[in-house]
Amino acid sequence: MKKTNIPHRFYLKENQIPSAWYNLRADMPEPPDPMLNPATLKPAVFGDLKPVFCDELVRQELDDTTRYYDIPGEIIDVYKIYRPSPLVRAYNLERELDTPASIYFKFEGNNTSGSHKLNTSIPQAYYAKKQGISGLTTETGAGQWGTALAEACSYFGISLIVYMVKASYEQKPFRKSIMKTFGAEVIASPSDTTRAGREILAQNPGTGGSLGCAISEAVEKAVTSENYRYVLGSVLNQVLLHQSVIGLEAETAMAELGEYPDIVIGCAGGGSNLGGLIAPFIRDKIQGKYNPRIIAVEPKSCPSLTRGKYAYDYCDTGKITPLAKMYTLGCNFIPSSIHAGGLRYHGMSPILSKLYHDGYMEAIAVEQTKVFEAAVNFARLETILPAPESAHAIYAAVSEAIKCRESGEEKTILFGLTGTGYFDMTAYEQHMENKIIDFTPSDDDLMRGFSGLPKI
Repeated sequence: MKKTNIPHRFYLKENQIPSAWYNLRADMPEPPDPMLNPATLKPAVFGDLKPVFCDELVRQELDDTTRYYDIPGEIIDVYKIYRPSPLVRAYNLERELDTPASIYFKFEGNNTSGSHKLNTSIPQAYYAKKQGISGLTTETGAGQWGTALAEACSYFGISLIVYMVKASYEQKPFRKSIMKTFGAEVIASPSDTTRAGREILAQNPGTGGSLGCAISEAVEKAVTSENYRYVLGSVLNQVLLHQSVIGLEAETAMAELGEYPDIVIGCAGGGSNLGGLIAPFIRDKIQGKYNPRIIAVEPKSCPSLTRGKYAYDYCDTGKITPLAKMYTLGCNFIPSSIHAGGLRYHGMSPILSKLYHDGYMEAIAVEQTKVFEAAVNFARLETILPAPESAHAIYAAVSEAIKCRESGEEKTILFGLTGTGYFDMTAYEQHMENKIIDFTPSDDDLMRGFSGLPKI
């Protein structure tokens, strides 16, 4: 029977913040295929990645066997500022849909960055500081990652250069402002400040850029600047490791409420929030304890899982990063300038790609007009204005709840509300004025991206 005595918002106690990150790779029947050195096409080793990433992050990136990583006390001290995050029962949405389903969401927007990205920016800045690194470079799409990293670098006293995808740089001016408030330098990408940026501009003079472009510039800047390192807010194994705090907290909270999700849903761009949310539930699925459906939701304009190829590809457009085995649209693919800027990446996390390829999760793609309709309705019912990225998960949760209404099944649905949309008001305004346009790449568009895949 559907439970109705559960509080609207449920918070764990401070001492229930996870004390260790969970490494899902240790429990996968087969780990993701290794990264490849772009020069030798051999599996990347510590020495290959050391010039780009901090040493401890390289160790975490390459480790497929250590199940749990203790979280340093200094990181937990910062986590305590905004964690545990609430598990929320969407009672108003349930009533509106007249569904027998119970709908929960894990809300990661209760911090200045407005998103889940602090969960990994804090450890990445911490390990850089501990190693004596003086500065970091990164890319950002919608700006949530850049904001979170700017906060973390400010806290630990490290310089930061952010290459922000030009489309988002122009759409979200206040994201630039908040990053600068925390001391970061913000550059629209592609730019003329790097060789990679200049080459991309020469080939595509009017481009709005992509995360792949911005990654190329940030990596180049890091390896050509003294005592700098590059950090990434999604895709990488180390990032999904840090984001496991989301799923671990959700697992504990649901257990205390006597619940377990039948369906777990997350938006999917590079994979960080989805990978973090589903980690303990995928573990249970692999071990045969439970069998939840796991659903990744991506934009139709950048459909890496639903229409991409599972292949080795460069993680950046400039082809200077290691190659990863992932679902990809090709590193030369530049998606349309949708407002869910955090979902405009050509590839998907190797961990999630492997899980999807092996049948442990599903994926759907959605038009952005439908996403904004779901976002506005959710905001009016639950009083939180969701980020456009998060609204993809809301759309799918609503769809599943409607299916429950039609079938009469009392399922428990959990989705990730990765952040707030208060820096996305231009997008909401355009939605209200019916100015948002859907774009779905044609097969020919995708073939142009696939044609550039490395021949491996």
